[in-house]
Amino acid sequence: MATLYEFTARDLAGQDVGLDRWRGQVVLVVNVASQCGFTPQYTGLEDLYRAYQDRGFAVLGFPCNQFGHQEPGDEGAIRQFCETQYGISFPLFAKIDVNGADAHPLYRWLKEQKPGLLGTEGIKWNFTKFLIGRDGQVLKRYAPTDTPASLKSDIEAALATPLPE
Repeated sequence: MATLYEFTARDLAGQDVGLDRWRGQVVLVVNVASQCGFTPQYTGLEDLYRAYQDRGFAVLGFPCNQFGHQEPGDEGAIRQFCETQYGISFPLFAKIDVNGADAHPLYRWLKEQKPGLLGTEGIKWNFTKFLIGRDGQVLKRYAPTDTPASLKSDIEAALATPLPE
C-alpha cells in the first residue's frame, strides 16, 4: 500500500523534495492559491503549523491554478505573497495540477484514498485539505469550507497516535 513517503514534489526553489522527509509526522496537505476567497485560511494554516510543529506536525502547501486562475503567479511571486502577506513558514511547493491528466501523482493518490462527497474523486476547489497520519496514510479529507481551526481535534488525535515501528 502506498504512503505519503513514496512521493516527491518540487519546492518553490525548483528542488525535488522527497516527502519521506516528513516520515513519522502528522501532515496536512493543502492545495492553496493567492487570489481565492479561501486565501485568508493561510493565517489559520500557519497558526496550526506553529502550534503543533514541535509535536511532529507539518503543513505542506501545493499552489494550484486550476480553479478560476486564482494562482497566476510564478514560484517567486507565490513565495513573496505568502511571506509578506501571511508570514508563511511552512513548506510550499511549486505550482501543480490536482485534477485531470496532468494531476500530480501525490494528488492522484490522495483522491484515491479519500474520495470526496458522493464518491467523486476530483478536487472541487482550492484549500481542500488531507490529514495524513504518522504512518503516511490518509486519515481524513476536508472541504475548502472547513477552517483550519476546525481541524484541531483531529490533528491532536493523530499526534497522540504512537509512531509506527
